[in-house]
Amino acid sequence: MTTITTHQSSIETCIQNCLDCLRDCENCADACLSSDMVQMMAECISLCRDCADTCALCARLMIRNSPIYAHMCNVCAEACDRCGRECAKHRGEHCKRCAASCHRCAESCRQIASAIA
Repeated sequence: MTTITTHQSSIETCIQNCLDCLRDCENCADACLSSDMVQMMAECISLCRDCADTCALCARLMIRNSPIYAHMCNVCAEACDRCGRECAKHRGEHCKRCAASCHRCAESCRQIASAIA
């Protein structure tokens, strides 16, 4: 496999990880908003919303091959790290799923960013 093909495959994987993380963050925020402990989940909700928005933008920039997508991958990895750490503190299945998705996305984004740097 050539380097270009390998890089394109990594980008496709990262795009999918961003979209999966976007979905899991939105689902987590929605579940937290519906919980009886919504006040205790305020930080989780906020970070999930930030992460979802960041993942959506990151995926769009990669899809259109924007010259700034590698920079956005660094930002996305940071948002995913923050959200993942917060979600990992909670016992809800939606939080666990979100934390795992955030971890995958952050790793994938770091791989893309470092390949371009």
